[in-house]
Amino acid sequence: MKNTIKRAREVFDIEAEAIKALKPRVGANFNKAVDLLFKTKGRVVVSGMGKTGIIAQKFSATLASTGTPSLFLHSAEASHGDLGKVTVQDVVIVVSNSGGTAEIKQLLPLLKKIGCRIIAITGNIKSELAKYSDCLLDVSVKKEACPLGLAPTASTTATLAMTDALAVCLLELKGFKEKDFAFYHPGGALGRKLLLKVEDIMRKGRENPIVNENQKVSQVLLKITQARAGSASVVNKQGKLTGIFTDGDLRRHLETDPNLARRCVNEVMTHHPTAVHPEMLAAEAMCVMKEKKIDELPVVDSCAHPVGLLDVQDILKAGLV
Repeated sequence: MKNTIKRAREVFDIEAEAIKALKPRVGANFNKAVDLLFKTKGRVVVSGMGKTGIIAQKFSATLASTGTPSLFLHSAEASHGDLGKVTVQDVVIVVSNSGGTAEIKQLLPLLKKIGCRIIAITGNIKSELAKYSDCLLDVSVKKEACPLGLAPTASTTATLAMTDALAVCLLELKGFKEKDFAFYHPGGALGRKLLLKVEDIMRKGRENPIVNENQKVSQVLLKITQARAGSASVVNKQGKLTGIFTDGDLRRHLETDPNLARRCVNEVMTHHPTAVHPEMLAAEAMCVMKEKKIDELPVVDSCAHPVGLLDVQDILKAGLV
């Protein structure tokens, strides 16, 4: 096992060195590549084969999720009809370590005939791919981490790092923000945090018990039970929120007041409760709950009329924690 640990650490060193070697190569060609991607009126088509093809797919997915329309073109499938996905307005990034596989060689003249711009990401700057490209990015490595020097390891790591650098620089040029990321990832945790509002998950209608401040506690408890809620919003004659009656209020007063059920709720409620607005992000409301150490939040409109109730269970169901 000691030899295994030693070998694993050697792999990390080899791949780390492969990435470090890219730094001095980032110059005019890299700027040109970013500029081509930024100014393209079409899409960014990323093509590759084998292991580097998998890196190419990841790169295309990263671009698409950060605001740059992109698709992956399998280098072999291109000559069987998929070349029709490419237009003259597109920029095609061809990823190939050797830059000279049969599929790549067959694809390049066809791309030239279409008239699109070609960016090459390759480990062989003298390859056929390099000669056909409008812009060349060198991702060559001294050696692979594979002891046979055959399995793509350090080379795919270097390619991944180069494509990540392109994607990050491009999204910054485009002014891509968290809200944009959330838009393209509505099903993810970040998307929910940045898009989901209180009004999207709050309890409304029958599930939002609202009582008058002069009602008896027994009546309030019945309404809370019917709504299957943990509290009730208390309003004055004008319908404005003046308090909240929670399970906690019930427990605190039940121990000392045998006549609690017959008392008016305004005598035992929590006055001036913390409330939120429907337009607030649900994630922000969650932070309010944590800060105040409370489980329920009345939701009020601009006139302080309760329009909903937010329970910590609603936060959990929404997947915000």
